[in-house]
Amino acid sequence: MTGTLYLIPNTLGPCALDAVLPAEVRVITAGLDTFIAENAKTARAFLKLVGTSHPLCKPLQEMQIEELNINTPATALPALLAPLLAGKDAGLLSEAGVPAVADPGADLVRLAHAKGIKVRPLVGPSSILLALMASGLNGQNFAFNGYLPTDAEARGKRIKVLEQRSRQDKQTQIFIETPYRNAALLEALATHCGGSTLICVATDLSLDNETIKTTTAQQWQRELKAGRTPDFHKKPTVFLLLAD
Repeated sequence: MTGTLYLIPNTLGPCALDAVLPAEVRVITAGLDTFIAENAKTARAFLKLVGTSHPLCKPLQEMQIEELNINTPATALPALLAPLLAGKDAGLLSEAGVPAVADPGADLVRLAHAKGIKVRPLVGPSSILLALMASGLNGQNFAFNGYLPTDAEARGKRIKVLEQRSRQDKQTQIFIETPYRNAALLEALATHCGGSTLICVATDLSLDNETIKTTTAQQWQRELKAGRTPDFHKKPTVFLLLAD
């Protein structure tokens, strides 16, 4: 009998674990000694926090933590699932938010299904869904597009394509950016979108300094021209747009 692959969410930044992770999630996490994570060091820091409220089943130094990140080749995935195929439960731990969403864990989860391993997702914060909830944009029809091109010309063209798709299908378009490029992306959105297109900027979701603002591209242009740039430099931010 195979073990269960638990998909363990992480916080979106420094905060009290009990504010964003249910007790059951922390109990399950504390009971595991085998993990797959993007970074072993930060995974141990997360487990140490879990241990402050729920005793870990083993000392941290005895935990088995294997790394899975964007540099992990597909050929390495079967070995990561070997403990589960031997009957051991394991946790797939995200760096921030939920595993396998804007996260390299999706391929491992798909392989787990192919091998008949039970997959159990646990409840926790997703910046994408939190942003959509708070944006006031269409939550019935939406698409997550990951990162936009970094080249300014290509980015502008991509924004126009997404805006047209949004207008045609009445679909909210969601994307993220490397935090130090947030200002460039907002400026591109305000410049390339039609004046009445709604743009939401959601920063540091679930944290004490969380900010969320939805207004038109035209109004964002005014804000930026007046020097009222959101306080989002080097801060995790989700962007959404909805064209009328």
